[in-house]
Amino acid sequence: MREEDLLGPVDVVAPALLGCWVVTDRPEGRVALRLTEVEAYSGEGMDPAAHSHGGPTPRSEIMFGPPGRLYVYFSYGVHWCANVVVGPEGRGSAVLLRAGEVVVGEEIARNRRPAARAARDLARGPARLTQALAIGPDDRGGHLLDQGSPVRLHRGEPPAAVSAGPRVGITRAAELPWRFWATDAPSVSVFRAGGKPRRRPAGQDGSP
Repeated sequence: MREEDLLGPVDVVAPALLGCWVVTDRPEGRVALRLTEVEAYSGEGMDPAAHSHGGPTPRSEIMFGPPGRLYVYFSYGVHWCANVVVGPEGRGSAVLLRAGEVVVGEEIARNRRPAARAARDLARGPARLTQALAIGPDDRGGHLLDQGSPVRLHRGEPPAAVSAGPRVGITRAAELPWRFWATDAPSVSVFRAGGKPRRRPAGQDGSP
């Protein structure tokens, strides 16, 4: 994965990340997953659900680049969410990593996610994804494109088909069809028709 791959509009870059690998190296070993679901958040002024909508703040400044940084935030005071910063530096756009399929280190991921009933549940949703990968506040601002980084993003095989629909867990700009997922992937998070999630999953307008 190169920085140039992340420089387009966020709603174009986001679906292109499907099939890419997110890899973490921790003391207990390596876990890698293939992304199956993402959400786009724009810093270009039309997306009030994005943390960057009001301009840089101590919370959101990482969203303004450079591209390839990891933006991590605490959602609803409950769990961590991970985002890839995209677009030219200064734009403030990012892609929320919503779900993935664990392809390396499944036993390690299961130890981190003992409540998971099946492999598809290990990283099915943004909170489960960060738990499976052991991503937290210490990873904020990490360089995903640096091969020496403990959290990395690698180009992968794109899915055969991609679906799009409304984002989850937000109250503003909910009409934008900026959630993208690998069609029929079993690891995609549960979502009810009409934009009503079963639980209160994270979107970027949740608490930091």
